Amino acid sequence: MESVRIDRWLVAARIFKSRVLATEACTGGAVKVNGETVKPSRALRVGEEVSGLAPRGRIVLFVLALAEKRLSAPLARALYEDRSPPPTEEPEFAVRVRGAGRPTKTERRAISRFRGY
Repeated sequence: MESVRIDRWLVAARIFKSRVLATEACTGGAVKVNGETVKPSRALRVGEEVSGLAPRGRIVLFVLALAEKRLSAPLARALYEDRSPPPTEEPEFAVRVRGAGRPTKTERRAISRFRGY
């Protein structure tokens, strides 16, 4: 196998849970190969660098092998070398002081924006 579609490889390497999610990430501009934004149909080759945003956070991967089908976790880790930066220690949710009462309208809107609604 000389090349494989980037969306298929992302699923085979277990970066995304489904091909639909991988395709949406590529279409939305969240995946880059060698610093260029790519479409889901772009052919990926061994030796290229894949970077972007995945559900687990920011990723930077060096491609060591290719696969089209989803593999077991140990085999999937053999497809790439992980060069991702360490995760940030930011809280995933806003912290309210205990006993502060119900949130105000402004605070509710800020919470909704934070959650992405």
